[in-house]
Amino acid sequence: MSHAWESFYFLVGSAAVGLIGLLFVVVTLTAGFERSRALIGSSIYMTPTVLHFAVVLAISAVAIAPGLTVAQTASIFGVAALVGLGHAIRSCVGIAARRPRMDPPHWSDFWLYGGAPATIYLGLCAASVGLWNGNDWAADAIGALLLALLLLGIRNAWDLVTWIAPRGKGGGE
Repeated sequence: MSHAWESFYFLVGSAAVGLIGLLFVVVTLTAGFERSRALIGSSIYMTPTVLHFAVVLAISAVAIAPGLTVAQTASIFGVAALVGLGHAIRSCVGIAARRPRMDPPHWSDFWLYGGAPATIYLGLCAASVGLWNGNDWAADAIGALLLALLLLGIRNAWDLVTWIAPRGKGGGE
C-alpha cells in the first residue's frame, strides 16, 4: 500500500487494539450472568464486535507491512473480509432466531450487529478485488470501509456496555 496511508492505518489499527482491550474489561461485567445466557449473547454480540476490531487491526497491520506484493495484500484483505462476512451473517441468524433464554432483541440489533457489518465486509471484498486489479479507487474504499467498521464497532461496544452495566452482578433487571 502507499506510504501516504501509513499514518491512517497506524491510527485505526491502534484504536482497534485499544478497543479490543476495553472489551476484555466489558466481559468482566458479565461475571454474574447465567452462564448459558452469557455464552449465547457473547457469541451473537460480543465476539463479532471483537472480530470487527481484529479485522481493522489485521488489515491495518498488513497494509503497512513491508515487502508484501499488491496481490498478497489484496488476498489477505479478501480473506479477512470473508471471515468478517461469515460472522456478520452468523449474527443475523442468531438475532433472528430469538432464543427463548434471551431478552427479545431491539429492532436495530439485526441491522447494526449483522446487516451493516455484512455490507461493509461485502464492500471490503469488492475493494480487495479492485486492489488486486490495480483500480485507483480501491485504496480509498478500503480506508473508508475500515473507518466505517471501526466506528460501527465503537457503536456496538457502547451498546453492549450500556445494556450489560445496568444489569449488575445478578444479570437481571
